Amino acid sequence: MRSFRELLVLSFAISTGFFSLAGCSSLPRSPYTASDAASGRVLNVNELRRYTDEPAATFLKEPPVSLRAGPVSYLALSGGGADGAYGAGVLNGWTTAGTRPNFTVVSGVSTGGLIAPFAFLGPAYDATLREVYTSGIAESLLDAPSILKALFGSGLFGNTRLRELVARYVDQNMLARIAEEHAKGRDLLIVTTDLDTQRTAVWDMGRIAEIRTPQALSLFRDVMAASASIPVVFPPMMIDAEANGNHFQEMHVDGGVTAPVLTLPEAFILRNGAFVRGARIDIYILINNKVERDFLLVPNSTIDIAARASASVTKTQTRSILYETFDFARRNNFGFNLTYIDKGFPSSGSPGFETNYMRSLYQYGYDKAKVGNFWGKVPPSDDVSSSGFRFKSSAM
Repeated sequence: MRSFRELLVLSFAISTGFFSLAGCSSLPRSPYTASDAASGRVLNVNELRRYTDEPAATFLKEPPVSLRAGPVSYLALSGGGADGAYGAGVLNGWTTAGTRPNFTVVSGVSTGGLIAPFAFLGPAYDATLREVYTSGIAESLLDAPSILKALFGSGLFGNTRLRELVARYVDQNMLARIAEEHAKGRDLLIVTTDLDTQRTAVWDMGRIAEIRTPQALSLFRDVMAASASIPVVFPPMMIDAEANGNHFQEMHVDGGVTAPVLTLPEAFILRNGAFVRGARIDIYILINNKVERDFLLVPNSTIDIAARASASVTKTQTRSILYETFDFARRNNFGFNLTYIDKGFPSSGSPGFETNYMRSLYQYGYDKAKVGNFWGKVPPSDDVSSSGFRFKSSAM
């Protein structure tokens, strides 16, 4: 059986194999310009999202309330598809351990974007989070693939079931609770990739929630679905925007395309950390994936080679972010905490969201967290960082 990542590669190969046919049948879009994109507004509201590559000066004009309100605990949830069951287990186990903070900031990418609202609202939503990742409901997301959808649409699977899954758990009552927490100075951020601009969009979900309209609820759900919409596998989410009197739709897909996990915007990590000098921030990075390099005798076939290469790119990108964040945290005296799936945990033998695998992974994460003291303090041990530190395993 093939892994979910291999399924992605296979679906891409099928689609590109029929490139000439598919190219003639692409879905029409309203044109807009780079200028429109730079000033686009959603729901006729400014700054419902920011981009990680914006200049530091842009962020420094008005630091988030959470970063001006005292000590900050920041939970960053990565992508990982079905491996999001690990994050669900860790959060539930962490609650059992009795040491889980009330996070000031929660960010989520892809499957982490699905987890983020529940993590943000705290242990009261632990049972819901467990249900999403262990009940078997997620397995239906990849039922009935259609080559016709890939050729004449924009994904091998439709996004109806993904959108329905989000809508089942995210309603106006949930948004009201998020809006209340946002008013206290807490931030919920979900990441998507804007394919038109090739930029990483960070959506202020608390600000969307506080609008409290049916349109805001729809946008909230669309952003969550977009963050988990793996290109080719799922169609992109088209988000209505307006600029310069022009109405158009932005194309948003899986945030993991450009950022497997969001720790801090590039402007702070790579350019300027002045906005946080003197602040105390504890960063908790929960990777719903394996981070350590491992050995695998790769079959000499196109799909297996492509899948292994794709996995290697994601792993390398993730590790790079971890090292940059660790270095930034060390220089600014921030707390750095990291957990991920150890390389010895058996991988799924089935594609997609296989229920038994997800239950096993959930339990692994739960057991790991409930004993406490499960956070590693530096990046993975198979490399030596520039500072000479080595990683102490997160499995205690």
